[in-house]
Amino acid sequence: MPLTYLTVPILYFACSMITAQTINLDNKIIPESIKKEVIEAITFYPELYDTSIEFKFKDNIKKSTMQAQPRFASFFRTKENREYIILISRKIQIEGEEFTMEDIPSDVKVGWIGHELGHVMDYRERTNIGMLIFGLKYLFSPLHIKEVERAADTYAIQHGMGDYILTTKNFILDNAHLSEKYKDRIRNLYISPEEVMELINKGKLEEEVESIEKQD
Repeated sequence: MPLTYLTVPILYFACSMITAQTINLDNKIIPESIKKEVIEAITFYPELYDTSIEFKFKDNIKKSTMQAQPRFASFFRTKENREYIILISRKIQIEGEEFTMEDIPSDVKVGWIGHELGHVMDYRERTNIGMLIFGLKYLFSPLHIKEVERAADTYAIQHGMGDYILTTKNFILDNAHLSEKYKDRIRNLYISPEEVMELINKGKLEEEVESIEKQD
């Protein structure tokens, strides 16, 4: 029997064990069509084990592909007990070009979901008053939007999702069907691919230093 027939089941079992340890699916609502990508992304965020999150498709999200926000019914609970919802657009309309989730490569979807989970990580640290102020600033301050989007990217990269974030950005910026106006908006609001690489390399360097220090 070829070794592959043995290693694949073993690797699958090992991945399943890791998933079971880092994800609580009892408090997660996930559409079946993106369950693989959601689970893959959320394994990078063990801090969200006890956090209730619903992933929900919506026919149209204005100026966005996905959107993370606190569930209104839980808004006035303590931040530890707050629940979240991540809305996902069924159709992605970008200046005349239309995509569906089925058109998007799996690893790009993982990157997008990882970015939204970065928002959830950001929200978890904010009090209810802080979230109210946050919402108002997001409505009226373009500079605040940039800070928030960059923070979500940074959370994802720091949690080991740098390669996924980079893949997602390149999918957008290298897509010939998307206008330069839209790409400029992405370049302006989000961390650039070059900055992503710098953060990835910085993280790897820090890991190597920590490893050397432990050996010493």
